[in-house]
Amino acid sequence: MPNSGPVRPRVVVAGLSGDAGKTLVAVGLALAARRRGLPVCGFKKGPDYIDAAWLRWATGEPARNLDSFLMGVDGVRAQFLRHALPGGLNVIEGNRGLYDGVDAAGTHSTATIAKALRAPVVLVVNATKVTRTAAACVLGCQALDPDVWIAGVVLNHVGGGRHERVLREAVENTCRLPVLGVLPKIPGETFMPSRHLGLVPPEEHGDCETLERRMHQFVAGRLAVDDILAIARQAPGVDAGCDRRAETVSGGGLKIGYLRDAAFTFYYPDNLEAIEASGARLVPISALADTGLPGDLDALYVGGGFPETHAARLTANQTFLASLRDQAEAGLPIYGECGGLMLLSRGIAWRGAFSPMAGVLPFSVEMCVQPQGHGYAEMLVDGENPFFQAGVTLTGHEFHYSRIVPDGDVPTTACAMRRGTGSCAGRDGIVQKNVWASYTHLHAVSSPEWADGLLRAARRHAEGRRPISCCA
Repeated sequence: MPNSGPVRPRVVVAGLSGDAGKTLVAVGLALAARRRGLPVCGFKKGPDYIDAAWLRWATGEPARNLDSFLMGVDGVRAQFLRHALPGGLNVIEGNRGLYDGVDAAGTHSTATIAKALRAPVVLVVNATKVTRTAAACVLGCQALDPDVWIAGVVLNHVGGGRHERVLREAVENTCRLPVLGVLPKIPGETFMPSRHLGLVPPEEHGDCETLERRMHQFVAGRLAVDDILAIARQAPGVDAGCDRRAETVSGGGLKIGYLRDAAFTFYYPDNLEAIEASGARLVPISALADTGLPGDLDALYVGGGFPETHAARLTANQTFLASLRDQAEAGLPIYGECGGLMLLSRGIAWRGAFSPMAGVLPFSVEMCVQPQGHGYAEMLVDGENPFFQAGVTLTGHEFHYSRIVPDGDVPTTACAMRRGTGSCAGRDGIVQKNVWASYTHLHAVSSPEWADGLLRAARRHAEGRRPISCCA
């Protein structure tokens, strides 16, 4: 395939494993590049919301997801070319280890993305309690797939000057790669704290201004930013992929609300943009601060997030919960994913407390210590519902520590899980009137049926509310 358009400087920040420090390096690199006056665009490998949110914070622009399972390799190329900057820097953060995919062959791994985009890889190595063994791990990554362009190494959690000298010599002499950064251990301190779903999102961090200043101080003199930029500029053109996006149905004249506050932050920018591209008007609403839903909505989208950590405030906002319950009863199409499912339930049980929620759905949810569903999901629509036609296969992902606790009969569902856990008994897509609630998250690029289904449901609702004009 021919190269497509101008060269887009880019680098993949990968790791030997999860928790290697990829987000720290990717965010630090983006901030340092912006301080040099360069525009930066962020991408996250995989169906991740939180790391993408940190990339958005660091770059000042929406961060896009790249996932060959959801989009195919051609779709990854198309997504990258659609949003990547011809100048400046494009930072692609990997997930887990460089070659970790859905199977032993590493299918759909970060390495797959790097090869598809012909992008150089900066490999982040957690150097805790290792020296030459780190070089052996890097050498193994080089040998496993010579088509993966590993351009340099960043050493993280380095214990001191001697530790650095031995590590640097071992990596540079054994692997013939430059060490592009040496980041020290910071005892008892972390820039971006974690909890059950990963990092705490920037919306809940508290003091991002201080964080930015500390991040600049941390990477200054430790990360070879100019050398990484030079490597990024060596990346050749990207082969054009097939754009899988389909033209959505018209949303002109429709008003679609979505909950956006510290409790509900999990939205792919592509999903929101697909709604806006249809001509519909998107209305942000806060379940924490607003007293109710606007009375003229045609549909409501409730994404995921952390309703459990904001449960007391959500419960206290009784007027909002009553408004949500009343509009659901009146037939408003509501599409809820994961955190949205939890808000629509009767309540959330967590850490010995029970917090009542909207009570739209006939069950409660409980938070568990271990994940109840984690990974890619595929579901076949086989039942009636307001959003999707029977026979459609929807591909997405799930990551939830909560599970439903039925209060009587098993809820009505519209989908059979072909892959993944879902909500109950191998199924997902709980349906109640014009409400859909699922643990499966859908991406508008990989599942164009999502935007179409939401818009069609909104259109039907709008037409049902339209006054009937009569002739005298």
